[in-house]
Amino acid sequence: MRLVVFALVLANLLLFVWAQGYLGVTAEADSHRLEQQLLPERIVVVSRGEPPQLAGQSENGGIPAARKASESCRIWSDLATGEADEIEQMLREDFAEFRTSRRTVNENSGYWVYIPPLANKEEVGKKTAELQQLGVDDFFVVQASGPNQLAISLGTYRTEEAANAGLETLRAKGVKSAKMGERKGKPAYVVLELRGPSAQAEAVQRSIAARLPKAVAKACAVAPASAP
Repeated sequence: MRLVVFALVLANLLLFVWAQGYLGVTAEADSHRLEQQLLPERIVVVSRGEPPQLAGQSENGGIPAARKASESCRIWSDLATGEADEIEQMLREDFAEFRTSRRTVNENSGYWVYIPPLANKEEVGKKTAELQQLGVDDFFVVQASGPNQLAISLGTYRTEEAANAGLETLRAKGVKSAKMGERKGKPAYVVLELRGPSAQAEAVQRSIAARLPKAVAKACAVAPASAP
């Protein structure tokens, strides 16, 4: 019995000595790995819990930075439909790497109540004096050259119904010469946006200028940087 107890005590002593490293081996096997590393000062942490960024990839959107920097974007506005078609056909034939997007702009002309153009400024003065006597002070005289020069505008409206109501109000005040009509606004036009390699941008602009000398281009608006 004493022999068994002595054997157990001896075994515990040997386990304690081995665990403390007195026999040349430590209880933690990883403790010697730092001593075995080659050039540990050259180790660089490239990511902490995030996938590494691909080479050439930008941080905002995944578009390669080099490609984004080398892309040109120009806008041609006030184009007729046929002019926009001509530019797109030219790009398909000679500059296939360029992409286009187009939109048609229709300006709403609306309606107005007015007194037709008068013969001269003296007539305009007499008519405006009559309007003031009738209690109509909200008007202005059209000075710009054109078919409506020296007409007297008595109000502008978005809908025909509103313009007719305004006309009836003026007639009730005694304004007999007033009329209602549609305002002739700017005809519909096309806005064409071109994107493509910056290296070919100048050649594209020269080609468009040769076909459409009056067309004027401007740079695309730069999108604001996204917040981090």
